[in-house]
Amino acid sequence: MKEATQTTVADPKVSKIIKSLSELENNIDSLNEKVADIKKTLASKTQAELESLKSQVTQMAIKEAEAIISETKAKAEQQSKKVAADGEAKLTKLKSTVESKSNEAVDSVVSIILKP
Repeated sequence: MKEATQTTVADPKVSKIIKSLSELENNIDSLNEKVADIKKTLASKTQAELESLKSQVTQMAIKEAEAIISETKAKAEQQSKKVAADGEAKLTKLKSTVESKSNEAVDSVVSIILKP
């Protein structure tokens, strides 16, 4: 009889332990699911942030490139104007020299023709 009494007393304790272990297992499973969901959410947010940063960096690079191009274009136009002004000055000087030499050449030809 003593064994039967111990078995009856042990049964509720064992049942309680099994129930507690089952609840613990369910809690662990629930936590694992929550962790998996958090990982997915974190991965999604990370990807969105990466795309945002990539877009920002691209926009910054485009603005920087446009600034460099604009600056280079302005320098090239300035140089072009200087070259054109130098060329115009040299052309004017050349025309002046040609006109003065032309008059000298005409005078020289006339004097040669009129020489007896």
